Amino acid sequence: MEQDPRFGALKRRQRSFIFPVTVAFLGWFLLYVVMSAYARDFMAKELMNHINVALVFGLLQFVSTFLIAWAYSRFARTRLDPVATELREELEA
Repeated sequence: MEQDPRFGALKRRQRSFIFPVTVAFLGWFLLYVVMSAYARDFMAKELMNHINVALVFGLLQFVSTFLIAWAYSRFARTRLDPVATELREELEA
């Protein structure tokens, strides 16, 4: 199966999503950590009542995680699963 060009295309398609999104998320997370360490005045800036920039950044980390999970689920369902199912059924036959 590893020699099948469809399998190679499937792996490339998966990597084309995973690698850029992982790099983007790690960059976003690193920005949050660096800003928390070195831009304390900015992160402590109050936006409204007792909600500051750091809290918003922290909450956006959760939001971005869930958005990435949703996007990958959708990507896998539409772009990966049909080919993977076809290959699996061919192997099982």
